[in-house]
Order: sequence, then structure tokens, then C-alpha cells
Amino acid sequence: MFQALPPPPPAVEAPAPERSAATVEQVRVAAALTDARVMIDSSFRGDTIVLYGAVFNPTPEPTDVVVVVRGPDAPVRLVKKTRNMGVWLNSRPVLFEGAPGFYMTSSTRPLNEIADFGQLRRLGVGLNHLRINAPEESRTETRYGVRDVVVSRLGEDYLDYRRAVIRLREAAALYDTDPEGVSFVDRGLFRAEVELPAVAPTGQYFAEVWLFQDGEPVSVSNLTLTVEKVGIERDIFDFAHRRPWSYGILCVLLAAFTGWAASRVFRRQ
Repeated sequence: MFQALPPPPPAVEAPAPERSAATVEQVRVAAALTDARVMIDSSFRGDTIVLYGAVFNPTPEPTDVVVVVRGPDAPVRLVKKTRNMGVWLNSRPVLFEGAPGFYMTSSTRPLNEIADFGQLRRLGVGLNHLRINAPEESRTETRYGVRDVVVSRLGEDYLDYRRAVIRLREAAALYDTDPEGVSFVDRGLFRAEVELPAVAPTGQYFAEVWLFQDGEPVSVSNLTLTVEKVGIERDIFDFAHRRPWSYGILCVLLAAFTGWAASRVFRRQ
């Protein structure tokens, strides 16, 4: 007696092995920070963060790395000295609605040798291409009893004020450009240093690591860095921003008490 056997199961092809990120045949960059959090207290005198990474380049064409670190935006008020009847006076304050509180670029060579003007302008890479926010139309605002002129992008003095913002923040070590700040320490491995001054603003920073080849951006790696106050400085900062009136009254009372105490001490002497 014969019995029909069930047909054999269809052959199942073994899945192709997954390709790791290191074996993907494309030009790309990967980066990281030695420390993604900087804590500021009364002893803070600045800090140096090392950014490191690797370039995966299966092609024979050379590549360039550009690092851009941008801090939180904040309004900027500027005044211009004007001569009036032989006397130098401050003009009406001009308000920029937003400019990076910190901006740094580092690269393997000068930016103008890596990409053309249009490419750098489109990406906003470099101090010459830094986007400083200003409204399209001029208007005035009153803050704390002072009338500010909000500068227009179309105004003839816009570029002068924009240069002034960059110049002042370069003097405070908040803006910097290092055309040779990215160095390759080994084949495909690179490093760059991010110098944070003592006056670095708190908040979230964004770092972009661009990989250029033949003048074109072919890959980018995005990182974040948090700069925050800790300890009693953080408590005072939070209290001053949450309750500004109470903070102001306490400051006045503390100043009055300090003056009274000092007068009593010196009177006894």
C-alpha cells in the first residue's frame, strides 16, 4: 500500500547578511563630542571640547571636513557714535532680532578653497555667510522705556551693523574661524577643538560636521551640546528669570543692608 507523501517545503533562501555602517560603499562622515554637557559654576574659566570623527571614503578623490558650532540665538542691541555739533553722541539703539551667541568654524583648509561662495552662502558656513536675523521691514519697538530701531535687511546701513555684531563678538572670543582647526590624526580619523570662553551663553548648541568633495557637500553629521549653570548660580539665575520683581527688590534690600553695615563698621573705627 502506497501513501502519498506531502511535498517538500520550498527552499528558503538565507537572508543576505546585513551591511554595517562601516561597509556601506558611500562617502560619509561620522562624528562625536568628548563631552556633550558643559556645567558652569563660579569657578568656570572656559572649557575646551574635543570633536572627533571618521571619514569613510571608498573613492580616490580627497575630502575636506568643516566643523560649524552655533550657540543659542539672542537679540542684539547696538548704538552708533555720531558727531552732532562737535559732540559725539549715541544714536538710537538698533535691534537685531537674533544672532548666534556663539559661532565657530574649523576646517581642514580655508573655506574659499573648499567650496565656492554660493555653496557656502546656501549652507550658512563661515562668518561671511552667517545668518543674522532681521525683519524685512523697518519698525520701532519700545523696551524698558527706550525706543529701538529694528534694522531692515534692505536698509543701507544693514551691512555696517552686521559687521559690528561680528566684530564685537570676535573681540569677546564668541566668534572664531580657524582655517586649519581640523586635523587628521590617522587615516580617515580627524579631530577639532571647540574653545568655549568664560562668557559663553548658556543653552543648547548645535554642531554640524560637513564633508566636502570636489566643492560639494556629500555628508553631514549633526551633534548637540548643552551649556548650563549648576549649583547656586543656577538657582539664582532661575529665580531672577522666574520672579524678576522679587529678585530686583531683594537686590535693592541687600545693597541697602550692605551699605548700612559698612557705614556702621567704619563709624566704629
